[in-house]
Amino acid sequence: MRYLTPMALVLALGLQACSSTQTGQSAKPEASMSAATSTAPATQARDQQIEDLLSRMTVEEKVGQMTQLTIDLILKDSEAATVDTAKLRNVLVNHHIGSILNVKGRAYTIDEWHTVLNAIHDVTDKTRLKIPVIYGIDAIHGNNYLAGTTLYPHNIGMAATRNPELVNRLAQITALETRAAGIPWNFDPVLDVGRQPLWPRFEETFGEDVFVVKTMGAAAIRGYEQNGKGPDFTVAACMKHFLGYSYPSTGKDRTPSYIPEQMLREIFLPPFKAAVEAGASTVMINSGEINGVPVHGSKYYLTQILRNELGFEGVAVSDWEDVIRLHTRHKVAATPKEAVRMAVDAGLDMSMVPMDLSFYDHLVALVKEGTITEDRINTSVRRILALKKKLGLFEQVRPKAALKTTIHKAEFDQVSLQSALESITLLKNNNQVLPLKKTSKIVVAGPTANTLAALHGSWSYIWQGTDETQYPAKAKTVIQGLVAEIGKNNVISRSVAEFSNAANYSVAQLKRDAAQAQAIVLCLGEKAYAESPGVIDDLDLEENQLALVRAAKETGKPVIIVLLEGRPRVLSSVEPLADAIVMAYRPATFGAAAIADVLFGDYNPDGVLPFTYPRFSGDVLTYDHKGTEIIREDIPNAAGNRGFNPQWPFGHGLSYTTFAFSDLRVDKTTFGNNDNLKVTVRVRNTGSKAGKKAVELYSHDQYASITPSAKRLRAFSKVSLQPGEEKEVSFTISAKDLAFVNEAGKWVTEPGAFDLMVGDQKTVVTLQ
Repeated sequence: MRYLTPMALVLALGLQACSSTQTGQSAKPEASMSAATSTAPATQARDQQIEDLLSRMTVEEKVGQMTQLTIDLILKDSEAATVDTAKLRNVLVNHHIGSILNVKGRAYTIDEWHTVLNAIHDVTDKTRLKIPVIYGIDAIHGNNYLAGTTLYPHNIGMAATRNPELVNRLAQITALETRAAGIPWNFDPVLDVGRQPLWPRFEETFGEDVFVVKTMGAAAIRGYEQNGKGPDFTVAACMKHFLGYSYPSTGKDRTPSYIPEQMLREIFLPPFKAAVEAGASTVMINSGEINGVPVHGSKYYLTQILRNELGFEGVAVSDWEDVIRLHTRHKVAATPKEAVRMAVDAGLDMSMVPMDLSFYDHLVALVKEGTITEDRINTSVRRILALKKKLGLFEQVRPKAALKTTIHKAEFDQVSLQSALESITLLKNNNQVLPLKKTSKIVVAGPTANTLAALHGSWSYIWQGTDETQYPAKAKTVIQGLVAEIGKNNVISRSVAEFSNAANYSVAQLKRDAAQAQAIVLCLGEKAYAESPGVIDDLDLEENQLALVRAAKETGKPVIIVLLEGRPRVLSSVEPLADAIVMAYRPATFGAAAIADVLFGDYNPDGVLPFTYPRFSGDVLTYDHKGTEIIREDIPNAAGNRGFNPQWPFGHGLSYTTFAFSDLRVDKTTFGNNDNLKVTVRVRNTGSKAGKKAVELYSHDQYASITPSAKRLRAFSKVSLQPGEEKEVSFTISAKDLAFVNEAGKWVTEPGAFDLMVGDQKTVVTLQ
């Protein structure tokens, strides 16, 4: 077995073993977050060290702290990670720049990172005030810009695990390896709620459900910032992208969103509120606009909501080039200088410029002419200096050579494998075609069968994840994983790494090879992409992939589809032709081994969908939809039932065993606003294999002043059960956990009846 036993995983994660009574993840109250709330956070006692430093800084030095440049501006013109000292002195000595980010072209080794960062700090030591530079990086699913490091499933797969402890552990490992490289600031986690699957950053989200997103996001932030191991092993987290970035109306990256205020507050804001409460140090701003208002230029979003309502006191940084785009793209600022004024006035602390010194020049001019007050600049610089002090940079800014030995640990590989195993979701398994017998000879075909990029997706050693030469030797393709599982003589495949190569789509070759095999495994899905290069126009899986399924069916052999994709790609036209369908998401370094273990029964799959898998490209709805029944105008008072008709629902996931729920009960059937409800259900493994089951508590408000959602996830837990074993799972929720945002923009829980549901069990409680 290549996976951890439940107890071994407990020990590896540093968790406490679970008893037979399980307590699930339950909701946090949101009632205090309303449009009427405008109380600013209490003024914290000023740090005297920071105030003394601030008092000695010139306007230019202050503005430099608010400016972030990419590494390209300090490197020699190559990908050799060699610092150009003259360029670096211009940036740090002449312009007092306070932050640098990124890599150039590829992932760096640990030694290269130390060389680059030490060169930066050498020059910083020669500046007047010696204020340390804070370096930032996108370490998205592991420290992906550290050469040779293990990567982990993207957030969309981690959401399928329903295991916040795993998310927390991955964040701890990422923080450790990022800080070992000498980098104290990580631009992660993504807290955007994934409700527009066309959006090319969907794989970076924790899916469509607000409760899953805020639970997993808070777990990641605590892993980055609060692992109890001190500054050598922690980084500043960055909650992103505030706010509404993931819901562009066209699905195209960085394009406008149109979000009603009620929806903005109920769906998109709670993960950021939970992140602030979890201690997130920084926030990155949405590159787009909401209802015609660019977020970078909005005092309502950046000051009224972020600061005054959520109480966030950390550093707000822009995304790439977004300040100048207030002028060049959004057209709300008539000049680049006005764009800078607008963003700073709105509440931005730091501009990821990142390719020139325009922000610095304009902001210095704005302060000196009195358009922006120095007091306003002091507010942002105070936050930036406080962040640097929190991270220990005034005491130890240089990377520590001793930390080089803390990276690339074997136990990190085990956690990566376990995460991939728990993420894989069995969507279909007719006649128990899976697991396959290890004596089977199989044909493996399709464009994702022999490529590392499709297993990893975005932010994998390079931004797009497409350079196969960057991947470490321990990363294996699906074909290599299957060969390791059942032997080379039992795997027939002609697939190649290049996604679009005709060899990946030859139906004639597939049929010839199938004659020698007992089953066909089709690896379908998407090539790697990140951000706007991943834009597509519809969700339908490409015709050349669908043709493979039709050809495979014609052979008469069992057809198993393995999907490697960052978002749901519609395959309804061929779904009936497949005997089994496995969703692997972007499982990363040990994804191939995990897929092989699932296909051949070494691991019993337990992942569940973190999104609603659409049946049609033009019929995308989330599970908590409202009023989707189709009115039958031809029949009085009649409604059809085709309004919500997904391929697979949110939370769907099969197992090689079976489970049964029983005895759903509450400790009280009527409750008040100040009461807690204890909800208990029994779950039994009724099959012949050991397995894990995600136990999810949903609610439905029977009647409300706003059309109630079909149901909403309120708590979840994951239990391990041996054949015949039964456990009791308990959740505690309150009236506030059942709240919604009403027409006035306020969180309310209205009196009345609520359905509570777990699996096929339902009970009713009444709020008095």
